[in-house]
Amino acid sequence: MSGITKIDKVSQYCDLLGTEPLHPLITVVDCYKIRPIPHSRKLYNVYAILFKDSDCGTMDYGRSIYDYEKGSVLFMAPGQVMGSDDDGQLHKPAGWAILFHPEFLRGTRLSGLTRDYSFFSYNSNEALHLSEKERETFTQCVKNIRAELQRPVDRHSRQLAIDHLKLLLDNCSRFYDRQFIMRKNQNSDLLARFETVLEEYYAEGEGVPDGIPTVRYCADKLCLSTNYFSDLVRKETGISAIKHIQMKVLEIAKHRISVPGTSISQVSDEMGFPYPQHFSRWFKNLTGMTPMKYREQVS
Repeated sequence: MSGITKIDKVSQYCDLLGTEPLHPLITVVDCYKIRPIPHSRKLYNVYAILFKDSDCGTMDYGRSIYDYEKGSVLFMAPGQVMGSDDDGQLHKPAGWAILFHPEFLRGTRLSGLTRDYSFFSYNSNEALHLSEKERETFTQCVKNIRAELQRPVDRHSRQLAIDHLKLLLDNCSRFYDRQFIMRKNQNSDLLARFETVLEEYYAEGEGVPDGIPTVRYCADKLCLSTNYFSDLVRKETGISAIKHIQMKVLEIAKHRISVPGTSISQVSDEMGFPYPQHFSRWFKNLTGMTPMKYREQVS
């Protein structure tokens, strides 16, 4: 992992920026007050919420390249890599950074963080872009976390810091809902492409050895992260991506069952099921009848 700086502790990130952590397991960094620093690629083994208020230019995120816009918020989960190689120059950061170790969440209402806030698994090109009003709310939440961490530690400290952090994340969920709505035309195009992906997967007359397409397969085809794609489909259609895939596959299966001279075994193979029994069971679970019974009704 040459050229990548590992961030295993909150203090290691603070050392890179020349600042002191406010707590061993969580800190808030006011990047407006940080001296110019060189670019570097970082492997985050802690959680990070990064609000960039400067033009960062092109940055690497995992194996992708992203042009980070000013005013973007990116959410990092442990195991993610982001940054850019040192170009020999110093760059003045601006914005806010919140870093916290998974241990800080242990046993709290945020212990299921990545489950409850799926945007920690979004790609960088799915970052949150704040409006001016949202920026004010975001900044105030960040300052509230920092203020709590700056107080003398007592029995309430951890719980209050968790409460402030949860409020920030809940607000970000709301802001993402707004962003999905604002991108409705773009989302409609993605849903149309989603339909095309499924139709092409089941090209007429071709068997599919890999079974029913997964959410991840569809997301990859659309160049989206799995979680972002899942959230987008649910917000646009009201049903899960998995359910949407099943309904589309069922539609194709019904069409093929109704074709004269086609056996159920052949349809099962074309739809990617390992055995006709599996196909029949799946079909009955969704329709309440077997493929043969359905064929009798439509013939």
